[in-house]
Amino acid sequence: MANDLFGEEFRDELSDVSVELRRIGDLADGVASSVSRAFRGAVLDGKSFRSVLSDIACAFADIALKAAFKPLGTLVGGLVENIFAATNPALGGVTPFAKGGVIASPSYFPLGRSMGLAGEAGPEAIMPLQRGSDGRLGVAGGGGAVQVTFNVTASDARSFAASEAEVSAMLLRAVRRGTRGS
Repeated sequence: MANDLFGEEFRDELSDVSVELRRIGDLADGVASSVSRAFRGAVLDGKSFRSVLSDIACAFADIALKAAFKPLGTLVGGLVENIFAATNPALGGVTPFAKGGVIASPSYFPLGRSMGLAGEAGPEAIMPLQRGSDGRLGVAGGGGAVQVTFNVTASDARSFAASEAEVSAMLLRAVRRGTRGS
């Protein structure tokens, strides 16, 4: 930080000034080119001084118009580009949620004939749905292998055999709970 004599804002301003100086340099080059072309035409073609001045004035007007309309052209070009990008998912203006995602800030979306709002009370999840084998709609990709572990502590084989019915009932309840979720 000791090497940083000027802040980030100053560097940004300096960069903007550099851009403007380059634009002025380009304009000056255009003016110089137009003036030398006009005088060369006067010498080679035998034009009158009035004609040379007229050519220079036309060149200045052309350069001024180009400089004046350049920001407008950039603005219109950017506007058209943003419109196409916002309406065409292939251009990156639309965020796809086919595989799910999170909406972290309030976002409007078309919902039939009206508008929907998501994320207005904090982050909300978007999850793709899929029909199960029974026809019910559920979260896609949520299934996977489930492991159920039972620890049975018995002092001998006789006490283990006595708890067999209790272990079987616990296993049946776990399986039923698992099939309800899918």
